[in-house]
Amino acid sequence: MKTIIFDDKQKWLNARIGKITGTRLKDLIVLRGNTPKKGFYELISERLAIPADNENPMDRGARLEEDALARFAKETKKKVDGSLIMWISEENESMAISPDGVIGKTEAVEIKCLNSATHIEAYLTQKLPSEYQMQIYQYFIINDKLKTLYFAFYDPRMPAKDFFYLTIKREEVIEEVEKYHEEQLKILAEVERIVLELSPL
Repeated sequence: MKTIIFDDKQKWLNARIGKITGTRLKDLIVLRGNTPKKGFYELISERLAIPADNENPMDRGARLEEDALARFAKETKKKVDGSLIMWISEENESMAISPDGVIGKTEAVEIKCLNSATHIEAYLTQKLPSEYQMQIYQYFIINDKLKTLYFAFYDPRMPAKDFFYLTIKREEVIEEVEKYHEEQLKILAEVERIVLELSPL
């Protein structure tokens, strides 16, 4: 064992980057199954990515979105309309989605500029983070002409692989799209019932 003494807390914090510490071990050891935990991807990103600053994640995403759309258009040679728009369901105007980019009448682009660990996890697994699954379904629920959704990831702090995208076809998610379409309609009907019940005459 080697002991290192630090005279400065920041140097101590910097020395912990990219290492498995006692605090971090629980985020790495898999007790059931064999799917890596988040800490695995954090270790990789700490060794590869430019360190994050204190910018608010939402502000960062908004700032980088235009660059990411331009990158997508360049790499795919597709003409992408990045206008600030919203698609609203004709069936129920309380159902909507705001595409980051639109390609003709049958394709759309969703941009994510996430933390480096989540970015590298999505790249290595070629799977979408679970928290964005419903967003995918909503694209297809709202636009019944949509055939393909490109889910693009951009993280300029990750120079080795700063940009990539996953392609989702309607037929791959049709069961979920139908299921959550019906669920939304039920929820909205119940919301409307309660609002009417509680509204003053």
